[in-house]
Amino acid sequence: MDTMFNNRVLFPAFYRTVPSELMQHEVIIKLLKHFGWTWVGMIVSDDEISQGASEQLRTKMASNGICVAFSIRLIHKMDLETPMQIVRNSTANVIITYSNTELFYYILIALEMTSVPDKVLIIPASLAFIAEGLAEPYLKHLNGSLIVSVPRREIPGLKEYLSNASPVNTPNNPFLNLLWYLTFSCYPNGTKKSIRNICEDDISMRTVGSAIYDVDNFRLTFSVYAAVHAVAQALHNLYFSDLEPGKSPNNLKKTFAPWQLNKYMQTVRFNSTGGDDIYFDETGCLPSQFDILNFVGTENETFSYNKVGYSFSANGFQEIFLNESGISWNPHFTQTPISVCNPSCLPGYRKVPEREKQVCCYSCSPCPDGEISNQTDMENCIRCPKEQWPNERKDTCIPRTVELLSYEDPLGVSLACSSVLLSVVGAGVLWIFIKNHHTALVRANNRDLSYILLISLILSFLCCLLFIGRPVKVTCLLRQTSFSIVFTVAVSSVLAKTITVVMAFNATKPGSQLRKWVGPRLGSSLVIVLSLGEVIICIAWITLAPPFPDVDTSQMGKMILQCNDGSAIALYLVIGYIGVLALLSFLLAFFARRLPDSFNEAQLITFSMMVFCSVWVAFIPAYLSTKGKYMVAVEVFAILTSTAGLLGCIFIPKCYIILLRSDLNKKEFLVGKK
Repeated sequence: MDTMFNNRVLFPAFYRTVPSELMQHEVIIKLLKHFGWTWVGMIVSDDEISQGASEQLRTKMASNGICVAFSIRLIHKMDLETPMQIVRNSTANVIITYSNTELFYYILIALEMTSVPDKVLIIPASLAFIAEGLAEPYLKHLNGSLIVSVPRREIPGLKEYLSNASPVNTPNNPFLNLLWYLTFSCYPNGTKKSIRNICEDDISMRTVGSAIYDVDNFRLTFSVYAAVHAVAQALHNLYFSDLEPGKSPNNLKKTFAPWQLNKYMQTVRFNSTGGDDIYFDETGCLPSQFDILNFVGTENETFSYNKVGYSFSANGFQEIFLNESGISWNPHFTQTPISVCNPSCLPGYRKVPEREKQVCCYSCSPCPDGEISNQTDMENCIRCPKEQWPNERKDTCIPRTVELLSYEDPLGVSLACSSVLLSVVGAGVLWIFIKNHHTALVRANNRDLSYILLISLILSFLCCLLFIGRPVKVTCLLRQTSFSIVFTVAVSSVLAKTITVVMAFNATKPGSQLRKWVGPRLGSSLVIVLSLGEVIICIAWITLAPPFPDVDTSQMGKMILQCNDGSAIALYLVIGYIGVLALLSFLLAFFARRLPDSFNEAQLITFSMMVFCSVWVAFIPAYLSTKGKYMVAVEVFAILTSTAGLLGCIFIPKCYIILLRSDLNKKEFLVGKK
């Protein structure tokens, strides 16, 4: 089985009758991986063959993520206490043994004498049948072990041949003479008991032949069985290689040099009577087959080898099949043994390598937020899809909770109702002003600008409805831009009112040049000019980086449906533009608040701008510190509050005079009062 014979330069005519050690390594690796044994020990005898095989296996194990917990090099008559102490203290429950037969017995004795707890031994093919002659105390350490064995085949026709062959019929066959002597302690002319005497004891030749077959268990390993047939095929091909058409085989040369057979051994390929595909590969190996045996011992010193699996070559690799239910483990184990460096990481956790330790030794860390692990000992967690989130155990993904400011939500309903109610109030104020358009108060406070302001305030209230409900492309495009433009018109109207008040007062002074600018179109022109800047910004916004429906999954377990503004700079520009207009209105109204004319509404504008600025200054930190539907609710609340502030501060006192103090709504009073 030694891998050195794979070298065809050194051994060009070497053909194996046993599998290569490399194939056996593959079977052992697959056994370890099948049961999840990643932390195993090794006990190896101090001889060149065992040491070489074990080192090759260790290399193979390392490449498959299997670690060696300990490796003991066993020498005859060495102190057993120290190495067995290592075995006793190790968490590895599986031990691979590589040794010659003599030292393997020594290993079993060492395990018994030092009271090492029972382990699962994995025994290679070279030690497949090792229990003969062992006493019960040593057998118990083999109980439940797994043995990689070369399978055996019945030899077709052998039993029938032995039933008819005997030294009497073929006296010149030295093999039969030796066989009968070893089986019955006699020769044909016998010194103890002759063949004739056996026949006289009414034991027929056929019975004797069958007895020989049963006693000696004439079975060959698969490789030997296949090799015999391969050799026969190669000899056949060599024998007829020089046969010319029409020439009789009787005239062929019957003797050949041994080297001539090698050529035909390399090319032979056929199916055996058992259905096996027989051929030699480039290293002189037959297709490798193994049986997986389970050693089962009992307390009455009996034992058996139970076949629990097998392995065969397929495309250059070893495939393995196991019947786990047929395995009898050592009674020390109540279930399939576990042999790992540390407990497995459960679903919801991932393996974290520990420094200065082997890769099989690790700690378990919970999966990060948004990730899961649905199997044990996963090295990396899996991120959930965008619309899903880990459950509490982080072992499966569940749908996220959809969050939005909807009309089914109590908060959304409250804001929507407030929006509609305030717009109705604004419409009522507009109706009052239109109905009383001829009165002195309405005319004195720039009637056209009042109408424009009231209409923009009503639309501003209604714009809040665009912020409520599931975001779609249209609402995302309109909600910020429409609000910005409408609100800019409102603030521009207030600023125009303030400018008109200041210019009207100064125009009454003698020699003032402002008289020619003061007129009914001044206010409307100012509103158009001041609003045009916001319109240009909004057109550039929706053209270059328009808002769009988006999903925010940054919050744990939530999927927030929202409108992505597209450009934060554009949003800051439109809000900043409104802020500049509001600040100018406040400053102008503040300086004009003490003008003596009774028609002066600068005081009302000053107070309304204070309310407006206070609301939006408080809005900024509140908006930035909230998420999801509450961020939208904060903006809607700021719009409603600031708009209601303008409506209440500027128009409620006027409505009071119009409706309840009509005596004050006279030109004589407004002009005459200083």
